[in-house]
Amino acid sequence: MCAEKSPAEMKSIFQKYAAKEGDPDQLSKEELKLLIQSEFPSLLKASSTLDNLFKELDKNGDGEVSYEEFEAFFKKLSQ
Repeated sequence: MCAEKSPAEMKSIFQKYAAKEGDPDQLSKEELKLLIQSEFPSLLKASSTLDNLFKELDKNGDGEVSYEEFEAFFKKLSQ
């Protein structure tokens, strides 16, 4: 996870943004954009574009980011 956020905080952040539209257990690209801009703006500076970040997070290619995909990405970042 991100060094400054606990797993419970990360889950809460994910759920807060995932619930904005559609499936409450998945982040759409727009929800991910809002989450990143609000909670982790430095990721957009480190990642060239939101599209690239979304592709990296969406491991199964279904067009949405599950909590498992989200969690795996942030675990990788914190290593």
